[in-house]
Amino acid sequence: MTTPLAPLTRHQEKLLDASTLIRSEPPQRVDFLHTIQCQIGLPYKNPGDAVREWDRKQGTASLRIEAGSAIDPHGNFVHVGLPYGEKPRLVLIHLASEAVRNGNPVVDVENTMTSFARSLGLETNGRQLKGLKDQLARLASATIRMGVVEEGRAVQVNTQIVSKFDLWFPKKDDQRVLWPATVRLSEEYFQSLGKHAVPLDHRAVAALSSSSMALDVYAWLAQRLHRIPSGKPQQITWLAMYEQFGQGFARLRDFRRNFLQTLHHVHAAYPHARIEVGDVGLTLSNSPPPVPPRYSAALPSRKPTMAPTNNGNLVAPLISTNSTADQGQSNPLPSRAAALSD
Repeated sequence: MTTPLAPLTRHQEKLLDASTLIRSEPPQRVDFLHTIQCQIGLPYKNPGDAVREWDRKQGTASLRIEAGSAIDPHGNFVHVGLPYGEKPRLVLIHLASEAVRNGNPVVDVENTMTSFARSLGLETNGRQLKGLKDQLARLASATIRMGVVEEGRAVQVNTQIVSKFDLWFPKKDDQRVLWPATVRLSEEYFQSLGKHAVPLDHRAVAALSSSSMALDVYAWLAQRLHRIPSGKPQQITWLAMYEQFGQGFARLRDFRRNFLQTLHHVHAAYPHARIEVGDVGLTLSNSPPPVPPRYSAALPSRKPTMAPTNNGNLVAPLISTNSTADQGQSNPLPSRAAALSD
């Protein structure tokens, strides 16, 4: 007698529906994220407000986040903690996407952030919006230092991602959370983003929006796989993966078990990713990017201040637009029990 499969959870249904659409239809909405933020993520959990710096390094890219201060309702500067979790990742994607799409560093947050949350399938009640606003405040007050070493030369951008926005504090926890009408991205970040934005499929971002690690792995693969030379797969050891994505895991084997489950979810949202799992680690092969160049290029015309996007050309040449990139072989979607297991 065959044991019936357990009913799918809401998250599993969301992931399965997204995977089916991604396989059958081109993206209708393209999101963006800076290439260095695709390689190096934020803290998964709150490191504590006493922790004022977060340093990460991956390959030739380095990221430092320095927690800042904000004015309280009494006009006093108070320390604001570091951004953490999936919400600031989603905020970064939203701000970058709006800036790239409109070619403008001023983002209309009041009208777009709630609709963005809804498009991700997130609840837009007071608690969820308060969490998003809290992480936006942490991002706005933090100083971000991004750098990469290329051929012995260091290129670094020191910036506050958000250079201006209003902090509105509700007097009571149950009061309606108010967004600032607009936020302005700093000129340094805006210009760097214009040159080094990586296109992401919005459907995949929505399907993975509840997991910090899943968002990080998806963005990492989105900026990396298409740059691997055809016929020259790259192997990455489990230790290297642990150093990049294993924050919060005391043991490598615990990380590996959790990572493999996350990778199943990510592969469902990026079905053309060519990845093999082995005892030593992962083997990555050249794969089409999640957003084909012909779709990421079909954006509204930008203002002269916004340089064209280039799928993360900060660390590698432009992606190929020939037929081999679009016809790259894909892994089959894992079985429902394996790919969608929680």
